Amino acid sequence: MNPDVSRWLLTSTERDNAHTRIDDAHPGETAWSTGNVVTPLVDGATYFAELYRVLEATTAGDVIMYAGWRIDGDQLLTDDPASAIIKVLDRAENRRVQVRALVWRSHTEQMDFSAEDNRKVAEELADEDDEHAEVLLDMRVRRGGAHHQKFVVIRHRDDATRDVAFVGGIDVAHSRRDDSTHHGDPQQQGLAPEFGPRPGWHDVHCAITGPAVADVETVFRERWEDPSPLSPAMHSRIRDQFSKVKDEATPLPPQASPPPAIEGGTHVVQLLRTYPHLHRGRAYPFAPAGERSIARAHLKAIAQARNFIYVEDQYLWSSSITAAFVDALSANPDLHLVAVLPHRPDLEGIGAQMQLEGRLEAMRQLAAAAPGRFAAYGIENHSGWPVYVHAKVIVVDDWYATIGSDNINRRSWTHDSELAALVIDEAGVDHSPYARSLRLRLAAEHLDRPLSGAAHDEAMTDCVSGRGLFEAYAASAADLQAWHDGGKAGTRPAGRLRGLTAPEIGRWTKRALEVPQRLLGDPDGRPRKLRKGGSF
Repeated sequence: MNPDVSRWLLTSTERDNAHTRIDDAHPGETAWSTGNVVTPLVDGATYFAELYRVLEATTAGDVIMYAGWRIDGDQLLTDDPASAIIKVLDRAENRRVQVRALVWRSHTEQMDFSAEDNRKVAEELADEDDEHAEVLLDMRVRRGGAHHQKFVVIRHRDDATRDVAFVGGIDVAHSRRDDSTHHGDPQQQGLAPEFGPRPGWHDVHCAITGPAVADVETVFRERWEDPSPLSPAMHSRIRDQFSKVKDEATPLPPQASPPPAIEGGTHVVQLLRTYPHLHRGRAYPFAPAGERSIARAHLKAIAQARNFIYVEDQYLWSSSITAAFVDALSANPDLHLVAVLPHRPDLEGIGAQMQLEGRLEAMRQLAAAAPGRFAAYGIENHSGWPVYVHAKVIVVDDWYATIGSDNINRRSWTHDSELAALVIDEAGVDHSPYARSLRLRLAAEHLDRPLSGAAHDEAMTDCVSGRGLFEAYAASAADLQAWHDGGKAGTRPAGRLRGLTAPEIGRWTKRALEVPQRLLGDPDGRPRKLRKGGSF
């Protein structure tokens, strides 16, 4: 393998989890698969339409495996009323497709979580007379934690070449079905009033075809086959007894061989994960001390960064995490970092204040380490409403590129379950074409330029280099801010970016928020030895 490819990947030893099966089919220290094709799916409407197409095409004997943080049964995948996810899965079940879902049991609705919505889907799909559908409410998490993985695997009994896995940051839930115009999903989940009556939602997923589909399936199977009780809480188990929700998994059909390599497929795919170290005598059989391959891969990539780091993230905080970016920026005077973040938290109250405290620390660190080389932006739609950024993307030097469920904070890197797809294109000579095209596709949306085709290629020439994109973002954001500052007189300039600055938080308020943010907002799920040593 080209050293320019392998240096961005983790070996099986570097994954540091001898108990997982995810690398069993890979020879030696190889912890990835080759011969794949991965397609980024930018924004929820794009992903949902593709998911709908694939789910509707399943037939008897096929298997659908779904894992999510939240699921709303009435969420439409397209404008067609028949595309509600509960109807789509019910039709698949009636075609004798095997439907299996792992949905986070969730914290209580009073804490603004989705316990009842997730339970409703589990109950609606449950049917004692039909063995083709089963939804488990999974609370096998560290205290205060979540199953945050968001992925779907579809295996076809009669044609493995059609197998596909979807991995990224998008749950099949309200607010997510937005498109690149960012005028919002007609089916809304409430956000803070500052986002307007129909909040826009920016997100990213990807579709994987080729042998890596089997690796994503293994992630699902390891969780499905965990013999631990689905919920440690007695009241939850009692409630399950009086409902149709199952309290243990029935066996999955045997796992088929990996799909064949795609002819002309040049994408190397490595799956990265977070699992916490479960305490009080509990452990994941596939990760007894947890797994932190997301953290390990990101840290390895950041340490190698020389030119440009591009980030889109819902949460950017944790001094223990952002220190790696600070070190890279300090050591490399040509390195630039751009972050696209939400304008503000999605909720109000103490939770929002905790998030802002975490962001304040991170932005101050990064700005101090690289004056003029770090910039953070929010995005807005053409009506002037802020758009909520939920994407989780990292691109380093146009080689390393991940799309996943993980945010840049200690919670995602150590405490909740997460899944990300690291993709590197072997066809590249001085860069990975996949990484560059992903970065330019996202940039085109934020700069109001053509999203694809020859017009896109021509319009994005000034952003091909990382420095060029840094300057294009700065210029576009300055023009839009000047238009706002001038009372919106004249034609609105192209672009949706507006610069973000560190939030204003009083000294005493900041001090009061530090401990709850560290313990509740951004907890540490590492074993004690790693916490003490500051390693992952």
